[in-house]
Amino acid sequence: MKNNLYYPQVSLSDKEIFAEIKKEREIIGYYSLPYVDTTVLKTRLDDLNFPQKQIAIIGIGGSTLGTYAIYNFMKYNKQHNKCLKKELFFFESTDPVNLNGTLAQLNLSDTLFIVISKSGTTIETISIFKYLMSITKIDKSNLLIITEDDSKLNTFARANEINYFDIPKNVGGRFSVLSNVGLVPLYLAGFDIDELLKGAKKSSDSFFDKKKLFKHLIKKARTYYEFKDVYNMNAIFSYSQLLEGFNKWYVQLWGESLGKVDVNNTNQGLTPIGLLGPVDQHSFLQLIVEGQRDKTVTFIKIKDFKDNTKIAPISLEGLEELDYVNNLNFKELINLQADATIASVKEYKKDIPIDIIEIEEISEFEIGKLLFYYELLTSIVGKFLRINTYDQPGVEGGKIILKGMLKNK
Repeated sequence: MKNNLYYPQVSLSDKEIFAEIKKEREIIGYYSLPYVDTTVLKTRLDDLNFPQKQIAIIGIGGSTLGTYAIYNFMKYNKQHNKCLKKELFFFESTDPVNLNGTLAQLNLSDTLFIVISKSGTTIETISIFKYLMSITKIDKSNLLIITEDDSKLNTFARANEINYFDIPKNVGGRFSVLSNVGLVPLYLAGFDIDELLKGAKKSSDSFFDKKKLFKHLIKKARTYYEFKDVYNMNAIFSYSQLLEGFNKWYVQLWGESLGKVDVNNTNQGLTPIGLLGPVDQHSFLQLIVEGQRDKTVTFIKIKDFKDNTKIAPISLEGLEELDYVNNLNFKELINLQADATIASVKEYKKDIPIDIIEIEEISEFEIGKLLFYYELLTSIVGKFLRINTYDQPGVEGGKIILKGMLKNK
């Protein structure tokens, strides 16, 4: 994964920020996840030997978005290589039409249900779980639970002899994809979770060993901080539909982590935007190029799609002027579209901060690197902003209000 920066130079010391991140590393659990030995986990899952060909993941937010990001990135590659062991389906929303539409895609008698909730009392998750239990038989033969060890959901699991996997207390939901939250369903689906963690470890080591990512990430975070009053929106422009899930994960990670009240009781926050190329270059690009100068843009490209599909060498009457695309690989076309968009943004008045991330290939290793890169970046920006990156009082307030409304209904 290559990442070239085109940001203005700023002058802040790195030393204190790095020291604070190193200190935080001893307390916040996500930092250690890339170094976990998965041997015991894989053996346990192999011994359980679930025969179902489909997996229904019931959860919301941090319980699903990271897993979906990895699954969406790798799914077609896995299917093409015939190494996708189980299909994943995500039950996140209480929208009844979406709920039943997702259900219609399942063979319920051939489905493993995985309920994921860190707190164990997530209204959306438990409500969907109750509905599923009312329409099909769910017991220890087709159910797994992933939650904190002392949650009420875990109490339910123990009482019903359901296999459960824990979520560490010091790993927040939006930072939990490399914990059991993501590793359990992905391993069952046929993903190489060791390569996933190895990619994350590559990013971690590069930063903490003061290699390539050390200066790069601090410079990028510092730039976001220094110019937050001007460029307060941070767009990711991903040139592949495979990164749709990653964009959604980024929006939660960035928004829920950085939208906070700081130590001086001042409201802080950077607004995340997730865009997909080439589709959004026909809409949002106009706003970037000629709209207000309040956005930074990170372009993400995939160097090798591992797909050689070509544009057919057909000449269409009246459209002969477009024959120059004949025999061009689609992977080359989409990257040329990305390059053209980057050039248009970079050169137009030269006042839009951009950077470019290039993913080498479609693999667990590469998506692991990218995910941990953004987790680290989020933590560093949080240090500059002088906020608690890992709580979410605004979200918790909404949950409390909802519970009160439901109890009084």
